[in-house]
Amino acid sequence: MVSAPPIRREPGTATRGHRRGPGWVPNQHGAWAMLAAPLLVGILAGQPRWVHVPLTAFWFAGYFAFFATGLWLKSRRKPRYLPPVRAYAVLAAALGLLTAAAHPGLVRWAPLFALPLGLGLLASATRTERSLVSGLSTAIGSCLMTVVAYDAGGGTDWSGIWIVAGVLAAYFGGTVVYVKTMIRERDSRGHYVLSVIWHALATLAMVAVSMPLAALFALLTARAALLPHRALTPKAVGLVEVGATVAVALAALAAPVLG
Repeated sequence: MVSAPPIRREPGTATRGHRRGPGWVPNQHGAWAMLAAPLLVGILAGQPRWVHVPLTAFWFAGYFAFFATGLWLKSRRKPRYLPPVRAYAVLAAALGLLTAAAHPGLVRWAPLFALPLGLGLLASATRTERSLVSGLSTAIGSCLMTVVAYDAGGGTDWSGIWIVAGVLAAYFGGTVVYVKTMIRERDSRGHYVLSVIWHALATLAMVAVSMPLAALFALLTARAALLPHRALTPKAVGLVEVGATVAVALAALAAPVLG
């Protein structure tokens, strides 16, 4: 008997039992915390206002559009990947206009996102979206939303909120490297050393922000040094990061840097 040839699944194709086409539902589970935490910290650091509703919707619709576009570029622009790109791009544009109409001043932050957005899409087009450069640019781009959400809430302590955004960027940037040492680059000595050094330097930087943050980053450094030698499942790694994200967000909000 001649066996059937294996089915080659294209990037983003839904698993068996799902009828939804590729690109409609992002499958990068770690991105959700990176999207939500900076936004929520910025809202809480300022004053929650109704404009945060369209801003939040725009932020998540923009991510859906970014994910779908990246998948389309990675597929070498195959037509079957275009429907979610068009749908989410239109939705994001409409929500972006609504947000700008509600708070025109927020438009000034748009140019800051151009570089991380461009690097992310370029990485997808060249199929290097798993690279450190792509991951770090995405993390830093996400943390810029801290400042935008703070501005939307009427915040005015710019030096303080940039420090808070920097704390989140230091954490999420380190997480990008650390998670690679736990899964895809488990056997890479270079990634392991970079992860430990990143967290150690971040710990030293946090001393100038607050001692609770410095202590927390010291624990994150220990995590980066010790856990890669343990056989943890991706689910366990994710649960650890959920707890760490909540702890860093709360510590950043509590840091005495905002007036």
